Amino acid sequence: MSKDVRIKKGLNINLVGAAEQTTSQAVSSNVYALNLDDFHGIIPKMLFKEGAEVKAGEPIFYNKNREDMLFVSPVSGELVEIVRGARRRILTLKILADKEQTFHETAPMNLAKAEPNAILETLLKSGCWPFIKQRPYDIIAHPDKTPKAIFISGYATAPLAADVDYVLRGKEKEIQAAITALGKLTPGKIHVSVGNTGTTPFSAIDGIQLHKVSGPHPAGLVGTQINKIDPVNKGEIVWTIAPQDLIIIGEFLLTGRFNAERTVALVGSCVKAPKYYTTKIGAEVSTFLYASGVKEKKFRLINGDVLTGYRISPDAHLGFYNNTVTAIPEGDDYEFFGWNKPVFNKISSTRALTFSWLNGKKKYDLDTNTNGEHRAFVVTGQYEEVFPLDIYPLQLLKACMVKDLDEMEQLGLYEVAPEDFSLTEFICISKQPHQKIIREGLDLLHQEIG
Repeated sequence: MSKDVRIKKGLNINLVGAAEQTTSQAVSSNVYALNLDDFHGIIPKMLFKEGAEVKAGEPIFYNKNREDMLFVSPVSGELVEIVRGARRRILTLKILADKEQTFHETAPMNLAKAEPNAILETLLKSGCWPFIKQRPYDIIAHPDKTPKAIFISGYATAPLAADVDYVLRGKEKEIQAAITALGKLTPGKIHVSVGNTGTTPFSAIDGIQLHKVSGPHPAGLVGTQINKIDPVNKGEIVWTIAPQDLIIIGEFLLTGRFNAERTVALVGSCVKAPKYYTTKIGAEVSTFLYASGVKEKKFRLINGDVLTGYRISPDAHLGFYNNTVTAIPEGDDYEFFGWNKPVFNKISSTRALTFSWLNGKKKYDLDTNTNGEHRAFVVTGQYEEVFPLDIYPLQLLKACMVKDLDEMEQLGLYEVAPEDFSLTEFICISKQPHQKIIREGLDLLHQEIG
């Protein structure tokens, strides 16, 4: 039975620079790259050396702790560089793309007759498995552990996030194939949450439990939906998958080809013509950034949205999981007496000398200025006003900081991911790195308890 999810606690951050619903083909990138930091907790073991020729979809490294979990090249070409850091840790793999792409192909799968073990093996060997993440720990799912349910958020509420319904339009066949395969890997349901207005491609998909979600951000985060529909308790596992990744999984199952194509939203107030671009995982961001043009010389480029993304340079590469690139002004200036005067051009969750609460639909041109420096935690009760999960956010953050495993368990760390604390980090008057604190807490819990 479907369950409507209505979120009251939260905060919408309306920014200037939303993408127009038109899509252009990005210029083909010369070099594609895989950033190993995208695969949190994975220890890579290379299958090729520098100078090797690889095909699109061909495995190039595997997980040391799970040798049948393969990671594939997004394009065909030459593996020109393996960038290493301290203690020879692999940081980035760079591939010089061929002008004519060749694919590492396998036979399509008959999903009607396929057994769960065959589907599991195919996803692992195809390079599609890394798209499947799990709670707890927010890591790539463990293949030997069966999830009680699978969650997919088809409703994006993050600032300037790509419109899910738009990027999925016309891909119902691939989505259905992915859902059919994933449905055989869990005894539970596949929960898909969508907005309560308009049409969605998921309405035509069989084998899912469709939920209508409404309310401010973070209503669109999958962690919020898990908490309201079927929370994760100790000893339980759920899987999560991003909607666009279903297309790659489904296309591989139907054709035997790993197609790393992705529709990316280029957004932000510094972009002259915000719109969507069709490109590939690992492509150079500059191949579509300058096609739209930028307004300012000093701007912050973010791989992802402004709350959960990370800073990159224009010559960097699109992240493995990202479908949004944001450009906003660099806030490196000092505002004289900014703490002691009325503010009309910023968003705040309080009413102390701020007026954003008077007009909830107004769009703002915000920069990266944090408007303060790092300081000790102050108990204000603000976090609870924008945090809709049935969890005490401040107490959980402090438990992670002091590495109290018992408190971390009891306060609900199993069911959260760093992105669930992105909004509390945004409004934090103490300027604490909430997402980093939660990530370190999850890693510690995983290391100690597993």
